[in-house]
Amino acid sequence: MSAPQRRRAAAPSVDIQVQSPLWDQEPAAEETVREAIAAAAKRVPATGEVSVALTDDAAIRTLNRDWRGFDKPTNVLSFPASTPKTKGFPVLLGDIIIAYETLAREAGEENKPVLHHLAHLAVHGYLHLLGYDHQTDSEADAMEGLEREILNVLRIADPYRDAAQGDA
Repeated sequence: MSAPQRRRAAAPSVDIQVQSPLWDQEPAAEETVREAIAAAAKRVPATGEVSVALTDDAAIRTLNRDWRGFDKPTNVLSFPASTPKTKGFPVLLGDIIIAYETLAREAGEENKPVLHHLAHLAVHGYLHLLGYDHQTDSEADAMEGLEREILNVLRIADPYRDAAQGDA
């Protein structure tokens, strides 16, 4: 069978729950998340379901404290699923939680559109669900490289550009 005749793996389905009214300020947030995860899945395929919660700093702070031991808000948390496949049900890849206030503050500090930063965090969270990490320099280089490629397809500037160039 030739390459064009082979079926590509279906992109994961994305279930989004808006859990904070703060997200009303970004009416395109859900579409942005869906597009970002679809682009990521084209580069790093996975089938199943991704659950995304668009929440606020208070909710993510509780999760960060309870699951990671850090009593402070963060921009994104990822919880890869550890459930086995159940026949007749989609595979749950995991949960991505994104906090509005931290995301918006970071976007402002980095002079980037909120929706671009949201797309980056959705891609970042998706890669974590698939086992990518950034605990070591080599892991960070690999993960950031994938993020750059995926965001480039979405026509979003390299989120690490300024960090790589330093404060020059």
